[in-house]
Amino acid sequence: MKAIPETRYVSTRQGDIAYQVLGEGPIDMLLGSGIGSHLDMYWEVPAAARFFQGLASFSRLIMLDPRGLGLSDPAPYAALSTWEDWTEDIRTVLDAVGSPRAAIFAEREFAYPAMLFAAACPERTAALILSRPRARTLAAADYPEGMPPEAFEQFIRLSRSRWGTAEGAAVAMPSLVHDPASLSLYARISRASSTPKRAAEHLRYWMQIDVRAQLPAIRVPTLVFAPEASSSLPLFRYVAEHISGARLVMLPGADVSLFCGATETVLGEAEEFLTGARRHIESDRVLATVLFTDLVKSTERAAELGDRRYRELLEQHHTAVRRELARFGGKEMDTAGDGFFASFEGPARAIRCAAALRDALRGMGLESRAGLHTGECERMDGKLGGLAVHIGARVCAFAAAGQVLVTSTVKDLVTGSGMQFEDCGAHTLKGVPGEWRLFALGG
Repeated sequence: MKAIPETRYVSTRQGDIAYQVLGEGPIDMLLGSGIGSHLDMYWEVPAAARFFQGLASFSRLIMLDPRGLGLSDPAPYAALSTWEDWTEDIRTVLDAVGSPRAAIFAEREFAYPAMLFAAACPERTAALILSRPRARTLAAADYPEGMPPEAFEQFIRLSRSRWGTAEGAAVAMPSLVHDPASLSLYARISRASSTPKRAAEHLRYWMQIDVRAQLPAIRVPTLVFAPEASSSLPLFRYVAEHISGARLVMLPGADVSLFCGATETVLGEAEEFLTGARRHIESDRVLATVLFTDLVKSTERAAELGDRRYRELLEQHHTAVRRELARFGGKEMDTAGDGFFASFEGPARAIRCAAALRDALRGMGLESRAGLHTGECERMDGKLGGLAVHIGARVCAFAAAGQVLVTSTVKDLVTGSGMQFEDCGAHTLKGVPGEWRLFALGG
């Protein structure tokens, strides 16, 4: 991964605002996210890092943590940040980096101040890109698309109880429901960004804002992204329909984050919208066998051993995984928590590595599971991506304790190797078309 840009601060009357600058493109672009923002920790997410670098390939990217969130000063409990405060943050950060005019790329809650800034300061707003924006969240007599009051209160309660948990991350990013390592990482970022109480207070405030009357005043070019499977799709459509000339781009799925799902589509659309051209993003395509592993009932084991002893055991686990990867020619691609993602040039070595790893961990009192798939992957900046990687992760999620689970593609490729497999039937993998027949390694 490329170096993380330096975090800098600019002072306001109510505290310091954290920001980063990346790239040297001809267009200034200010990017702001909503509740859960954390500039430094975002870079721990490979998809987020690639997204930032993609935007910076055609712009000077200016990213900020809104006041009260992430690396910016926490807002005092007696003075919750308002949309006026967040709007002022946009102006203050642009002044700090010497930007007279910028495209504003706003995600979720940050769309409110972005829209108001664009309406009030068109001379400083080159364009507006909105991801999952709302003009109003609560229902009204003239706004039946909104959320009923009782549903709103339930949402606030659930948001507070789930804040900073993998369960909460899965609700916001359903495409990662079978990727516990990523969910755990996003949960950690949320905890670092805000406390449950403060997050709930922010949500309550933002979800009661109504900027419908200001939408016609927005006269800058506007692009709106909306996930087609989201229950809030009518609210996103409303924004696009009430900003003159705005273009709506539908994205697959229901994820609330820019870093999940169709990120390449978002990057391509944004680049074409701002520059008039969409460059072909070169990537190597390679045939690889991907292996995903994780521990079973790790939470229970941690509770049994205590934090210190479990941390020591986890370090031993990491050492064992890396030893077996080296022995069988695997390449570690990523790790998070107790999960590993590795790639191999051939499926037989990958299967033997998974079996050896299972046996080695059993000797340590740990039970693991593994999932494998062979397919064409995209290789960019040393990372692997694409549908084949997603399939491997989904297969691992189906595996039971002690199982090495493979797709029929892998099984067919090792015909004649002497390996025996048990047919586990056909399954639907979330986010992957068709049915996939899975097989468990015998022995």
